Amino acid sequence: MSNETEDLVEIVGVSDRSIKDKIKDFSGLLNQIESVNDKRKQLWKEIYENAICDRQNAYIMFTKLVMIAQDKSTEHAVHGRTIASYIEKMSKANDQLIKLAELVAKAEAASEVIDPDDMFEKIRNN
Repeated sequence: MSNETEDLVEIVGVSDRSIKDKIKDFSGLLNQIESVNDKRKQLWKEIYENAICDRQNAYIMFTKLVMIAQDKSTEHAVHGRTIASYIEKMSKANDQLIKLAELVAKAEAASEVIDPDDMFEKIRNN
């Protein structure tokens, strides 16, 4: 395996387990919200997964380039814009996560509103 291929495997390997755990936790949170339909929950899960994968991979590449450019003005000149683009990718992923958190918080608040008819229906079914 070439070094480039090993680096790609490393990126997936580093993020794979922690991302799966985070997605599982997020899915558990979504499953507790009754007021959101399954299609929306699936979309939110995909948005979450994409955002944390993008952030994790950008961070890994950012870290690698910072190590290359550290205390080397020539390397910094070559890689500076790319380093900045990775910071921008991480920031955009964070913004997506913040917006998603706001949507989930609104859904949780809507789910907590007590509807008397719904409450009576639940009591009858139990």
